Amino acid sequence: MVVSLFSSRNVFFTISLCLFAALYRPVSSRPAKFEDDFRIAWSDTHITQIDGGRAIQLKLDPSSGCGFASKKQYLFGRVSMKIKLIPGDSAGTVAAFYMNSDTNSVRDELDFEFLGNRSGQPYTVQTNVFAHGKGDREQRVNLWFDPSRDFHEYAISWNHLRIVFYVDNVPIRVYKNNEARKVPYPRFQPMGIYSTLWEADDWATRGGIEKINWSGAPFYAYYKDFDIEGCPVPGPTYCPSNPKNWWEGSAYHQLSPVEARSYRWVRVNHMVYDYCTDKSRFPVPPPECSAGI
Repeated sequence: MVVSLFSSRNVFFTISLCLFAALYRPVSSRPAKFEDDFRIAWSDTHITQIDGGRAIQLKLDPSSGCGFASKKQYLFGRVSMKIKLIPGDSAGTVAAFYMNSDTNSVRDELDFEFLGNRSGQPYTVQTNVFAHGKGDREQRVNLWFDPSRDFHEYAISWNHLRIVFYVDNVPIRVYKNNEARKVPYPRFQPMGIYSTLWEADDWATRGGIEKINWSGAPFYAYYKDFDIEGCPVPGPTYCPSNPKNWWEGSAYHQLSPVEARSYRWVRVNHMVYDYCTDKSRFPVPPPECSAGI
């Protein structure tokens, strides 16, 4: 079923979210040029710097996708970038923004994956969390706007107590530290920051039913306002455990009342998949699923 991106029942709350995003700026950002903090990881012919290096264009065509990575790894903090996704028929494509420890079987990873769609259908963002090599924690949300018409900010906030995924400062997922329940939590391994654009039509759109239409290639996604605030590794050894880091402050121990309301609205109106309720995969919900926000 095709779902309208701008159905009337969403108008009031969408306006409220826009006002919230404009007013609630919990950090002072320092958008950087691409080369300040990042490098091309693969297919340099498919990544073009624009606007004096303040933005980049990623290209996908039949010959290759492409990707970039941060020059350093980080242990805790906040990372964000603004992205404008592929317009029109993007079925079978995936653009990703994620953190990864690059440690193979015991890797930690925090994922945003933007799953392409047929024209007129909502874009779906999938989030996932890997801790000590354990993943399979997917959640999917249909975005309440068209992310190909303009840039929108996507951010990951990570401290000792929780991980929060944000879209335009609206929290769409909270993953709490539940080590007391013997649930792995990523707090030992630094992670690099990555983004990729690639073909994944074996699973990305409607479980692989919708294939990529190469007649529409090349496909382009755009990135800007790269912002990293965290503890670099290698770097000062005291930094990751320093309770005075702003991201460890009490304001970041739980969602504010306004954030909590926005979070619930997204989950009720736009969530389309949650591993916690998938009884075919988890007859007994994993312990973190009852932890709340």
